[in-house]
Amino acid sequence: MSPESLPYALLILLVELTVGGLWVLYFSQLRGQSTPSFVKFGAATVAVVAVITLVVAAQIEVGGDVDGYPLDGSYADELRWSLAAVFGLTVLHTAATMREQRIPALALGGAASVAGVVAIAFLTQVISGPTWGFALVFGSLVIAALVVGAVSQGMVLGHWYLVTPRLPEQPLREMTGLLVVVMVIQMVLLVPALALPHDTPVTSVDTEILSNPFFYLRVGGGIAFPALLAWMAFDASGVRAMMSATGLLYIAMALVLAGEVVGRGLMFASGVPN
Repeated sequence: MSPESLPYALLILLVELTVGGLWVLYFSQLRGQSTPSFVKFGAATVAVVAVITLVVAAQIEVGGDVDGYPLDGSYADELRWSLAAVFGLTVLHTAATMREQRIPALALGGAASVAGVVAIAFLTQVISGPTWGFALVFGSLVIAALVVGAVSQGMVLGHWYLVTPRLPEQPLREMTGLLVVVMVIQMVLLVPALALPHDTPVTSVDTEILSNPFFYLRVGGGIAFPALLAWMAFDASGVRAMMSATGLLYIAMALVLAGEVVGRGLMFASGVPN
């Protein structure tokens, strides 16, 4: 991993955290089973992360190359404008949610979710040059966003059960179940990512990805072990062991976030999305 890639890896993580958190929260809001206070808090949190993401995107120079990994700077403005749209719509969504205006909140949340898809598409255009192609990177980012969103929102939701133990377990059960499914998909996507042809960027990291110890740290510590913890949290929520489920999600979230940074750093070094 090159230190030059870290700001860009951070930007990707922030986009995933914003958009993925929005998607998972919107699903929970649409289902209507989560406590309103959680939905309000989650909406406000997504809006805060969205503005941080926009500020970081505005500060980072998108173009040229990252230690030999080429970026397509022609989509930089579109990426920033789409992130601005996500921010603006999440603020409006938060305002409608706080006022408990369900129909406007759902409409605005849906619009923000679509804007999030557009933002990820433009981000893919920026970074997918040396990889096998747009589709693989786009799929990798969408699944990663769902993983990051589910583990972070699930961890927050778990705290509501610690304060009010009699809340129905179904919302946390659904969120942890989603986390398990998307993490399994994330592991499956590693197969075509490694097998399909790609350009190998000439960077300061000249180790093949399968010979790079960070790759196994990414797979073991950033995907496989958190997936096991997610399954344990899903199982614990089924027997209403909510304190255990929340603690497991704390650990899983830390590993997932660190794993995403390592994974994107590896992509800039190898041209393999993971």
